[in-house]
Amino acid sequence: MAIASVRKVADADFPTRWGHFRILGFEGVYADDDPARCGQTAEKEEAVALVMGDVQAAPPLVRIHSQCLTGDVFHSLRCDCRLQLELALKKIADAGAGILIYEQQEGRGIGLMAKLRAYELQDQGLDTVEANLKLGYEADCREFELPAAMLRHMGVTSVRLITNNPEKVAALESAGVRVAERVSAEVPAQDSFEQYLRVKQEKMGHIFESMDETIR
Repeated sequence: MAIASVRKVADADFPTRWGHFRILGFEGVYADDDPARCGQTAEKEEAVALVMGDVQAAPPLVRIHSQCLTGDVFHSLRCDCRLQLELALKKIADAGAGILIYEQQEGRGIGLMAKLRAYELQDQGLDTVEANLKLGYEADCREFELPAAMLRHMGVTSVRLITNNPEKVAALESAGVRVAERVSAEVPAQDSFEQYLRVKQEKMGHIFESMDETIR
């Protein structure tokens, strides 16, 4: 779905244990004639950006992080989401500048309840991709038009993107935001989510250099 317009609705001070940020709230409005994807019917989408330092002097570190209640809040070990979130915040803090965009794209865009249903199917032996398809969704329902629009709104047209997902790189590039560098978001694999990472690598094209070494 294409974003027809985006506006900043809030801008506040935001101290964290990683350092001092500004927290910006954005609202994107979809084009009326654009077809919905994965059952998405909302006319609007909201996201926040944590911004540290000068993000216009040079291509800043940027992380586009999809909401994961189970990982980010409850510290689930079924996925690497919380570890990636903390890694990105630390990288930005160490650099002294950067942006973390937090999107409401739970379960790769299928929503929280559908994600929990997918968990049930995974408990029965399906992998994450198979579970989504079994429920009638795509393997990954996320789109990244709003983050690209947010970056352009902030005057950022070139970034160093923290991701293992080539689709995020391609999505930003196609939306007019140059990816000057892909910065790895790889975290150490744990037994509880090693297979989850392998599925992302083998079926979704995610880049994991340490797992490549293991395979070799």
